[in-house]
Amino acid sequence: MSLPLEGLSAIVTGAGRGLGRAEALELARLGAAVVVNDYGQPGRDGSGAASAAPAEEVAAEIRAAGGRAVAHLGDVSDFETARALVDLAVAEFGKLDVLVNNAGILRDRMVFSMSEDEWDSVVRVHLKGHFNTTHFAAVHWRGRAKAGEAGVYGRIVNTSSEAFLAGSAGQPNYAAAKGGIVGLTTSTALALARYGVTANAICPRARTRMTEDVFAAIPAIKSGGEPGEGELDPLSPEHVAPLVGYLASPAASGVNGQLLVVHGGMVAVVDRPRVSAKFDTAKEAFTYEELDGLLTPHYASRPAGETFAAAEVLGLKKG
Repeated sequence: MSLPLEGLSAIVTGAGRGLGRAEALELARLGAAVVVNDYGQPGRDGSGAASAAPAEEVAAEIRAAGGRAVAHLGDVSDFETARALVDLAVAEFGKLDVLVNNAGILRDRMVFSMSEDEWDSVVRVHLKGHFNTTHFAAVHWRGRAKAGEAGVYGRIVNTSSEAFLAGSAGQPNYAAAKGGIVGLTTSTALALARYGVTANAICPRARTRMTEDVFAAIPAIKSGGEPGEGELDPLSPEHVAPLVGYLASPAASGVNGQLLVVHGGMVAVVDRPRVSAKFDTAKEAFTYEELDGLLTPHYASRPAGETFAAAEVLGLKKG
């Protein structure tokens, strides 16, 4: 019996640790050959010297389990590095089929305290990094289709965040970048569908190096201790990886331009924003007074602090 991703090749960015590592291992378990990308810096803010070790260790783990994998050291926020990453996948495995964008950093600060560099660096790694790899993967797939290749196969899985859905007061840079990734995903989904490519985004919750302080108060198991043998932390990245494997597979051919929240044995499909109320002017154009008479009572009647409906559904009203 063949594996779901047998014969396919994949790139996973930021795959040396945490969520990306779990995703790379899952894709390999499902049969894909994997390019394990990571810049290897020790600081979650992107600080420290780059190191090939994290990516090489994950690639070695995949090979030890009988899979195919190569490591790639590089910062995907650099345009030419992203080109080289896609070229490596094609050179090693003959083609690229799956792109999982996961690489990111954090530089948290309130908006009134955030520096220009703290803003630029996070948007650059997350949003530009997603664009760079997506661009070169799209060029690859479109080129194959234009050359007459039948049945071009392409899957993009991007990483957004519930910080975009519900807001995150200390992460204006991160929340904005993650919102931008959703826009990039839906645009890409429309542009590449004709070539046999899908693009979707996930909002994962996982206990990783980047989120260790965010989830520090949430116990790994109900007893409050560490997971024992056979027990899985509800915030383990291993809860997220199977969804990435599914979205990368032929089974998900009908899933395109979607946003899914995933964690701890739960997957939620998020609707696009919908109109919750509509007002028409009684005259040719609105006046300030008319808007005041319509909108002020409308918002006064809503619960204090109410946010997007999607956030309420996911239990994120205070998160």
